[in-house]
Amino acid sequence: MNHLVTLLTPLLGLVLAGASSCQKAKSEAAAVPPATESLDYVTLAPVQHAALTRPVEAAGQLSSESEAQLSFKTGGLVRRVLVKEGDLVRPGQLLATLDLTEINAQVAQAEQGQQKARRDLERFSRLLADSAAPLEAVQNLRTAYGVAREQARIARFNQQFSEIHAPVAGRVVRKTINEGELASPGTPVLFVAATADGWTLKTGVADKDWARVQVGDPATVRLDAYPGRTFRGRVRRRAAGADPATGTWQLDVQVLLQPDAPLATGLFAQATLQPQQRASYQVIPAGAVVEGNGDDAFVFAPAAGGRVRKLPVRIAFMDGERVYVRSGLETIPQVVAEGSGFLTEYSTIQVR
Repeated sequence: MNHLVTLLTPLLGLVLAGASSCQKAKSEAAAVPPATESLDYVTLAPVQHAALTRPVEAAGQLSSESEAQLSFKTGGLVRRVLVKEGDLVRPGQLLATLDLTEINAQVAQAEQGQQKARRDLERFSRLLADSAAPLEAVQNLRTAYGVAREQARIARFNQQFSEIHAPVAGRVVRKTINEGELASPGTPVLFVAATADGWTLKTGVADKDWARVQVGDPATVRLDAYPGRTFRGRVRRRAAGADPATGTWQLDVQVLLQPDAPLATGLFAQATLQPQQRASYQVIPAGAVVEGNGDDAFVFAPAAGGRVRKLPVRIAFMDGERVYVRSGLETIPQVVAEGSGFLTEYSTIQVR
């Protein structure tokens, strides 16, 4: 038994010593940085600089520059609708009218009330002159006459706008009511688009494109209705704020008319806008970009001692095998073009 204890004691010391040595080796290994890797056949490419105007692509629907959704001021039964969809109308033309029986009666009632109030005021004014009526009574009648006069004016105004007249020369695009139906006040019943005015393409773009476009920039417009044909245009208006529903920024592009190509509201169109504002970019090969995520990416650039640097960049856009960088390479002369996908921050390179 004593011989067994004597043999186990040295063995236990060896085990503990080995464990201590292993732990020390692990600590030392953790303190040493990763070894560098040597790569052959790495190709470098110069960072080129370019100042250009990048087109903005947009799409939307055509609309007339003067459009109107016409409705009745008062509600009532529709007596006549004198136009149908597609009809051409002239300014001031009667388009639709309500049954005026009730409205005319309201006008007559209001006018009779005004006449009575005027007679009462005139009679008491004469009595006041003879000191037979108090001043307060005349003042009250003068107020009552003013109220009756304004009520009559309101009734005549409602009578006037119980008919719909064309505000401009145009075409009836849409009709939403027929004779005999009950029209609600203010509900659009006719949609008229002007034909004498030009046409506008309303489109939404991203904020970075909106910032590059200015009023007056030229545009080329293509319509599905006229394949292979282009229309000239220009940016007419820029929205002052984003559309809360879509998050885009609206641009209005005026489309110039062509005699043999009639346009209509709702036609789908695509536009290529040419901003006059030039922007500066750094141009590199597409193979130099690694770890791309949206507009964010990285590239490797050569450093001293055959090492590399990993640099973050902001991508503007790509054009075939070329990448246009918005920022990140302003002072960098070269980047790794081939072999960048195998590099790390600890790599060393050999240029072919």
